[in-house]
Amino acid sequence: MPDPTLAARGPLQTQTGADVPRLQNFIGGRWVESTASHWLDVHNPALGSVIAKVPLSTGRDLDAAVTAARQAFPNWSETPPVVRARTMFRFKALLEEHFEELARIVTTEHGKTIDESRGSVRRGIECVEVACGGPSLLMGYGLENIATSIDCTVMRQAIGVTAAIAPFNFPAMVTLWFLPFAVVCGNTFIVKPSEQVPLSQQRMFQLLEQCDLPPGVVNLVNGGREVVEAICDHPGIKGVSFVGSTAVARTVYQRATHAGKRCQALGGAKNFVIVMPDADLDRSIPIITESFYGCAGERCLAGSVLLPVGSAHQPARDRLVDAAAALKVGDGLAPGVTMGPVISATHRDKVRGYVARGVSEGASLALDGRGTTVPDRPEGYFIGPSVFDAVSPEMVIGREEIFGPVAAVCPVASLDDAIRVMELHPNANATSIFTSSGKAAREFSHKATASMVGVNIGVAAPMAYFPFGGARDSFFGDLKVHGRDAFDFYTDKKVTITRWF
Repeated sequence: MPDPTLAARGPLQTQTGADVPRLQNFIGGRWVESTASHWLDVHNPALGSVIAKVPLSTGRDLDAAVTAARQAFPNWSETPPVVRARTMFRFKALLEEHFEELARIVTTEHGKTIDESRGSVRRGIECVEVACGGPSLLMGYGLENIATSIDCTVMRQAIGVTAAIAPFNFPAMVTLWFLPFAVVCGNTFIVKPSEQVPLSQQRMFQLLEQCDLPPGVVNLVNGGREVVEAICDHPGIKGVSFVGSTAVARTVYQRATHAGKRCQALGGAKNFVIVMPDADLDRSIPIITESFYGCAGERCLAGSVLLPVGSAHQPARDRLVDAAAALKVGDGLAPGVTMGPVISATHRDKVRGYVARGVSEGASLALDGRGTTVPDRPEGYFIGPSVFDAVSPEMVIGREEIFGPVAAVCPVASLDDAIRVMELHPNANATSIFTSSGKAAREFSHKATASMVGVNIGVAAPMAYFPFGGARDSFFGDLKVHGRDAFDFYTDKKVTITRWF
């Protein structure tokens, strides 16, 4: 996963002389200017043009948001859950009404194709939909006569001010993994968007303004590392959610928990896709291709390493190369485009560097996407799909998360060998197997180290009513994202033991 604390790929700007929209923070129910002295350019990756300027807010901005959220918390936490849920019903209706607008904003600021953006916005809306069922999912439980004339009940109570630090790769969706659940549970909430893609979240907060939420219940603070560190350290914040690279996820988790907070930190990935000799390649290869190259490979569930077993090696490799070569690279808003740009020029150059490293390591470059250009978008951050063959797990391209459209094919002799390759890697986010054998599928599902497993599924992304999150160095914490885990993360269980004389 990406590091959301990295600066957007553009020069620092002062507050004067801006000729594109300057973004504000949303604190205490109002749009307010940041106290930032520096701003960053937000780019359209397909054009390379500046579309907004985002403030690098300070700890003072974060403190103002925490103050507003703390002031709102007592009344909001006492608001009946059914009333809190109705605000999310209104939010869902507005998201549906503005669905296409939000998808186009995501494509404009991130670069993914419009269909990919629509899919991500839909996934976010599904989280809001699940959160609308909060009154049922927030129910406690109890038991009469745990001893003579003594009863015991358990009630869920909100924990307080909560915050989320969002990545660049799914601008609208990831915030909705957290916000609706936190709010329905009775908490107040602060989000720090990635400074590279703040526009869709800005628009969502404009919609939240119409949902009858009291001032301070939801807040948005733009910024970079200073805001991330302030979220981890601030004594007024009780729970932190993070999505990003493993290195930063580990740091956020350690820093936040050291400060006494709950924390769920989703880290990086190196996702293995196994192809058995009995796989239906006619059906499997299109799914596998989308897994590796969807969203230009910039997603934490993207396929990274293809592990063809035995005789599956040559046909799976050749078909993957043909399918990747057939992808149309271009502006995600243009008809017929099946892969958009990566997020920035810097990241494009980083991905190119990984391809060069793979060549120097001795892997066989079966498809080279470094020379791909889009004539009508000469300033865009484009790189075509690449495929390496004969990759070993010890190679950098077989070990490190590239976060771009690069597939590494690592042939193995057996399913046991494929599982051993997975076991040796520290990341364990998602994995998939393609097979017609129920026995192989069951064995793989049982032994896989990753927490999200697909059987003939390219992207093993759980629906909003199931938990989402990896294992090992791909996840730090105890409770995963959305599903029932969200209601556990955002509430404390209070036990009351009662005797009446």
